[in-house]
Amino acid sequence: MKILIVDDEKLIRDVIKTYAEEENFECLEAENGLEALDIINKQNIDLIVLDIMMPKMDGMSFLETLKKEKNIPVIILSARTEEYDKLRGFDLGTDDYLTKPFSPKELIARIKAILKRTKNTPEDIYQYHDLKVDFKAHAVTIDDEEIKLTLKEYELLVYMIENQNIALSRNQLLNKIWGYDFYGDDRTIDTHVKMLRNSLGKYRDLIITVRGVGYKFVPKD
Repeated sequence: MKILIVDDEKLIRDVIKTYAEEENFECLEAENGLEALDIINKQNIDLIVLDIMMPKMDGMSFLETLKKEKNIPVIILSARTEEYDKLRGFDLGTDDYLTKPFSPKELIARIKAILKRTKNTPEDIYQYHDLKVDFKAHAVTIDDEEIKLTLKEYELLVYMIENQNIALSRNQLLNKIWGYDFYGDDRTIDTHVKMLRNSLGKYRDLIITVRGVGYKFVPKD
């Protein structure tokens, strides 16, 4: 699969390219939004890693133009940490937002998760031992007995499974599951995770608390 890295810092592009090529991704590079638009008009791109602050055409302008024409997944990778920038990025259609400095390994994990959701035909059933999640039926069973989850508990579980082994912040979970017009706080996530763990019973420990961040779903083997 082809990844387009759009960043005016060559060092950043080189780091991402090194880690991505180790995972057998083909990488193309652009220094600004105008170069990136030229590339995507000539080649099929599977995912874009996008900086915000760039000359000639910044990341937000590029994203706005891109989404009018193509539905290519985008991960914003930016030094800008303000909530306004994150919200605007998601409003314009970005799939994820990672701030600099960043972990290249985490970025690659997020790239894989997004490509799995957008490029591959999703599996009908996720299974871990005798825990089964039937995505088509919206049903969760343990030992062949269905467990009752609220809609939000189910959506939390599915999103965590889709992003397993990735630490998901409370804000990220709020935004993805409840939406940006939700005015609750972190306690909403903590309460629903507690209820979900209780529902999962012997599999409650698959949901790990990441101190100072949020939660992640970690299969033990």
